[in-house]
Amino acid sequence: MAMNFQNASFLASYGTRKQLPPSTRMEVAFIGRSNVGKSSLINKLLQRKNIARVSSVPGKTATINFYNLDDTIHMVDLPGYGYAKVSKSEQERFTKLIQGYFEDENRLLELVVLLLDMRHAPSRQDREMVDYLIDTETPFVVVLTKADKLNKSEFQKQLQTLPQEIPCGDQITLIPFSSETGLGVDVLRSIIEELALPDGPQNIKEE
Repeated sequence: MAMNFQNASFLASYGTRKQLPPSTRMEVAFIGRSNVGKSSLINKLLQRKNIARVSSVPGKTATINFYNLDDTIHMVDLPGYGYAKVSKSEQERFTKLIQGYFEDENRLLELVVLLLDMRHAPSRQDREMVDYLIDTETPFVVVLTKADKLNKSEFQKQLQTLPQEIPCGDQITLIPFSSETGLGVDVLRSIIEELALPDGPQNIKEE
């Protein structure tokens, strides 16, 4: 049975590790650099304009935000990383908050959606995140955002280049995505829908 992605609602925000509640449903977490288009992706995925607030100021998402998707899955919007103008203390708080989420062994985390800007080479922090997800055997996919900002030749070049710039890139599911055109939306929805199936997702990440 198809999941109703419009049947979604904001649940709560948490700013510290201690505030994080225990999991009550399977979770899909979204993470990426500041200003990579995370809020735009979530809004497009859920066919809602402002369920996730899009900010013009990078580093603005300072909390972990939970959304209820069709009473089946909790979508978890993690703070963006890598914005230098955020104070050192705030960067440390973000890091502890993200670590606190990932290191909770009781979380029902079924999938991580890692967002990378398709226009640019992955940053050191992007590569470290890929390494972390591989090392912890966390199922994940990589969504390449802002694909509409590239022309055809640039698009094809990045599709060939990016797998070489990401650890184990030839074994990772890469999904070009555009919140403007809708490219990649159906692919990502299908992957998330599979989580609700009895056998779970298939071939999210090859070993």
